[in-house]
This record gives sequence, structure tokens and C-alpha cells, in this order.
Amino acid sequence: MASKTATPELFDGSIIGRAFVEAFIKLNPQTLMRNPVIFVTEVVSVVVAIFFVRDLIAHNGNALFSGQITAWLWFTVLFANFAEAVAEGRGKAQADSLRRMRSDTTAKRLKDGANGGRAFDAVNALDLRVGDIVLVEAGDVIPSDGDVTEGIASVNESAITGESAPVIRESGGDRCAVTGGTTVLSDWIKVRITAAPGSTFLDRMIALVEGAERQRTPNELALSILLSGLTIIFLIVCVTLWAFASYSGAVLSVTVLIALLVCLIPTTIGGLLSAIGIAGMDRLIRFNVVATSGRAVEAAGDVDTLLLDKTGTITFGNRMATEFVPTAGVSDRILAEAVLLSSLGDETPEGRSIIALAKTKYGLMEPDISNGKAQVVSFSAQTRISGVDMGGRSLRKGAVDAVLALAGLTQAQAPADFRQAVDRIARSGGTPLAVAENNRLLGVIHLKDVVKPGIKERFAALRAMGIKTVMVTGDNPVTAAAIASEAGVDDFLAQATPEDKLAFIRKEQQGGRLIAMCGDGTNDAPALAQADVGVAMQTGTQAAREAGNMVDLDSDPTKLIEIVEIGKQLLMTRGSLTTFSIANDVAKYFAIIPALFIAAYPELQSLNVMHLTSSNSAILSAVIFNALIIIALIPLALRGVAYRPIGAAALLRRNLLIYGLGGIVVPFAGIKIIDVLVSILHLA
Repeated sequence: MASKTATPELFDGSIIGRAFVEAFIKLNPQTLMRNPVIFVTEVVSVVVAIFFVRDLIAHNGNALFSGQITAWLWFTVLFANFAEAVAEGRGKAQADSLRRMRSDTTAKRLKDGANGGRAFDAVNALDLRVGDIVLVEAGDVIPSDGDVTEGIASVNESAITGESAPVIRESGGDRCAVTGGTTVLSDWIKVRITAAPGSTFLDRMIALVEGAERQRTPNELALSILLSGLTIIFLIVCVTLWAFASYSGAVLSVTVLIALLVCLIPTTIGGLLSAIGIAGMDRLIRFNVVATSGRAVEAAGDVDTLLLDKTGTITFGNRMATEFVPTAGVSDRILAEAVLLSSLGDETPEGRSIIALAKTKYGLMEPDISNGKAQVVSFSAQTRISGVDMGGRSLRKGAVDAVLALAGLTQAQAPADFRQAVDRIARSGGTPLAVAENNRLLGVIHLKDVVKPGIKERFAALRAMGIKTVMVTGDNPVTAAAIASEAGVDDFLAQATPEDKLAFIRKEQQGGRLIAMCGDGTNDAPALAQADVGVAMQTGTQAAREAGNMVDLDSDPTKLIEIVEIGKQLLMTRGSLTTFSIANDVAKYFAIIPALFIAAYPELQSLNVMHLTSSNSAILSAVIFNALIIIALIPLALRGVAYRPIGAAALLRRNLLIYGLGGIVVPFAGIKIIDVLVSILHLA
């Protein structure tokens, strides 16, 4: 289920077709009332349409003009609805991708339940019901939450425990619960399904992605109030202008006043505001991250501190072999050959990393054991040992205590250099494995969590953004300090308990900081709930997924960095388009105000800096531009303004230069071009 879901194109044909229909459906006044600016535009469009019908019936010469104004006002409303519908359509298309992803998991449902047999039917995980018993073998993904009824296996549950070492899961006792999405590494188990159909985690995620109802964030609500206030102000201005025109002798029709109102109120950002918010959540979905609220996406853009778990985030999570330490009298190559042979039956990630190190560092090749002269001993969760018997040699590799017991030795009876190597590896936070031949100890394998390549550069980029990174780990302070230094984090929290994480977050928040954290275990749930942005892993526990306000379907904790960048991009996009929307009203003043009063006050001709052809042409050109600019900005609203990790002051200057100055210049050019076309076509 961790595969990347398909991403719909920015303007997919099916999405556009559905959005076109939705744009008309959204004309319902009850729907539009959520967007006051566009609702007012719809109301005045109805009024202008009535005057157009009157002019048409009366064969009034203004019918052509009022008809065009009517058409473009309705286009303004439809374009705003279309922008929102396209954004919603992309989310619905992503929900379809999630459904396909959900249906990819296959389960081995036992035919005879728990009666001891292993005959099964391969079924889709969606067809499982509470009480079904499934067989899960080495390499299989556990299809749903459940309890082990039979068998014992080594399971990769790093998402639950926070530890990279696999855990043993067996029937009975307190080690029988398994979580859907975790992977069996060795042996087999039978699992009784306990998750009810239709109430799985992915079902809830699909509902969130597909739901058309989206709670607006506090900043979005504040901006809506501001836009509503501006709409009321300009409504009062237009009514006042009508009274002033009557006093001065100028003739202003209701159609012209409504055209002025629609051009002055912030229809551009009003039409795009909802689409910007939906698109921000959609950008997260394209990273396979589902936000349960728009507030979380917005908060991600203001985050000051990131808490990152060490295992699986900063390090690979699966322990990897880094060195072979031979005992006295054993050469490096002899130990490497023994390690390679004894690991042939170990299919765990650790076993594969041991073989990879033997091949790459010592140039060894896997021997051909298909002739039947070698007997492979596969790794077992019960024995914790793997090996091979061939040509009179009995090679074994595994946990130190298990290999010592097999060799008939106690810890004190082991060679001194062997004990020293084991102690050194253990003190450094690594895991030692013993290697023996015919009960003679050959050396030690060092397994450790390896810091992911490139992670140090990513943390440096976060530092440039003004974000503090804190590594959280259960390791001792010495090990934690070494990994923190290697990874390049700003701080670390060692031997961290759930209480320690919660206390750290609260302390940072009391200092005015916004905190983001990722986690996957039940012990992370309190901190995920307390954090401003809590990212839970899809393969984590139910408690963690419910506590967070985002869920990563790929279970990649490093994605927290992209989440912060997407949050900042959302805030930048909204700010940039708001700046552009307010700035482009300036050109409309120079287009419409002279057109309204030039007959009564010829001196206003000096304000006609665009040299527009006529009063009607100026008004019509401004209305057309006002409608077209919304649809022209839809790609930017959906794609988002490109984010660069620069300071706030530099960001403000860039925003004002591009979208402030651009918002003034573009309408002057656009209105003039439209005026020329209107004149050529004799539309006014």
C-alpha cells in the first residue's frame, strides 16, 4: 500500500469536463453564499440580466452593450466556480487512485479457518471480514489489523516500536497483536482479522480526500472577512456615485454602476481563494500525504521547529552491516567468506545487508549450492540463527547469546578479543552478531542504523529557512550525540519517553514556536496530538493515525520537509494572488472612472492614460479583463507560487515586485488590448 499513487495532470480532460458541469451546479445561491464576493457578483448579474431583457424587449439601443455586460458578469461567476471545481476534481481523481491502491493488497484467506490447515484462497484485502483468518508468510504484508492465532514469526514493526530490530509475534500472551501494513520477515503466522470492513484507515482517508466540504482555515476566514468588508465598502461607493452623478448631471445606468462594482470588488482573489486552499491539500496528496484539515497545511507553512524520529527518518531504520571484526588468528577474508555462507539462509533486511557488504568490500561471489551438497539453515525467529552445512563445515551466524549457547560457551568463556568487539559495538549503539565455524568463534558482525545520504544537506536547507531540527531517539546520550552530529541536526532528545516528547513540545510552544512532528507508534500519539502539525505514518498504530492531523501513505518520515515547503507555498500563493488582485484594481480606476464622468467633467480626460476608445468600450474592456484574469490565474492557483528558502524580508520584496507591480502593469496592457479588439469588432 505504500506505492506511489497516480497523479492527475494539471488539466486532465475528465477533470475539466466534470468541473465544467460543476461550475453550473455551484450557481446555487446556497452554495455561493459561502463566498460573499462571488455571491454578490451573482446577485448583480441577475439584476443586469433583467435590464438586458428589458432593453431587448423595448428594442433599446443599449441592448448590445447590456447583453455583453450580462454575459461577462456571468462568465466571472462561472470562472470562479470552475476554479474551485477543478481543484475539487483533482482531489476526487486522487481518491480514485487511493481506491486502486487499496485494492492492490492480496490476502491468503484460509479455507478451513484455524483448524490447522494451510490451504488458502487468494482474495482482495477489501473482501476480508472480522473473524476471517489469513496466512501471512515471509515477505508478505499483513493485510489488516488482527491477532495471531497460530505460529511465530519475525515481524518488521519499527513503525510501532520505534526500534529498528524486528520483533517476535506469536499466538497467546501479549505478543499476538499485529498491525496492517507491517511485514513478516521470516517464518509464518495465522492472523484473525479484527478490523471491520468500511472502517479501515484508508477508507477514512478516501472520505477525507473526496469530501467536497472543506473547513476553511483561520487565515482564510480572516481574508474572507476582509474581502467581504471591501465588497461592502465598494457597494456603498457605487451607491454614492449614483447619487453624485445625479447631482452633477451625469447619466449613469444601473448596468454601468454594476459593472463598476464588479470591477472594484476583489473578484480575482474571491474567485480563487477556495481553489488555492483545496489545491494546497491536493499538493500534499500528490506526495501521498493526506491532511485531515486545511489548518494543518497552513500551520506547516509557519513551523519553527521539526521533531524527527531517528529510526527510519534520519537513519534507514533497518540495521545494516558496516564491518566484520575477526578474532585472533582469523583473517578478514576468511571471516567474510564464513559470513557470506552463513547468511545465505537469512532473508531479513539485515541478512541481505551482510551479504551485500561481503560482496562489495571483499569482492566475494555467492556460491552455487543448487547441487544439493550444501544444506542451508534458514533464519528462524525461534533460533535467531542462520547457517549452512557443507563439506564438513558447519557455519552459523546469529545473536551472540544464541551462537554462544550453540557452541557450548558462556560469555566469560568466549575469547577476550571477541568480548571486546561485542562490548564496543554494543556501547556505540550497534547490534553485534556472532559468527562461528564448527563451534569455533570466528568474529563479530557490526549492525547499525546508517544515516541516510543527503539528509545533512536537507537539514541545512531547513536551517536556511529558519527552522530548527531536533532528533528524538531512545538511544543513550552518547549514541544520540554521535548520530546527531553525523546527520547535522540542531539538537537531540535522547532516551526520550512519551512524557519527554510531550514536555519538549509544550515548552517550545510556550516560547511562541510552532512545532511539527512525525511519529508512528502509540507512544508518539500524545506528542502528535500536541504538535501544531502531527504527521502520522500509515503503517503506524491506530492511535498515532488518529492523533495526527496528517497521514503519510508512504510512511516516509523525511517527507516532513516537503510538507513544510508545501505549507509555505500555500501561504505564499494566497498572499501573492491577494496582492495581485488588489493591485490590478488600479488600472480599472483609470479605465472606468473617466468613462463614467467624462461627459460632465471633461477634465477627467487626463486620467484616460490608456486612451480607450469610448466610455462603453472602456467599461466593457474592464469587465472582460476582470472575468478573463480569473481563468488565466487558475493554473497558478493550482500549481502554487514557486517556493524558495529565503528570508521573510527578501520574500516580501519579491512578492511586491512581481505580484504588486505586476498586478498594476498587467491590467493596463490587458484592458488596452481588449479595448482595441472591442473597437475593431464594433462591440461597443
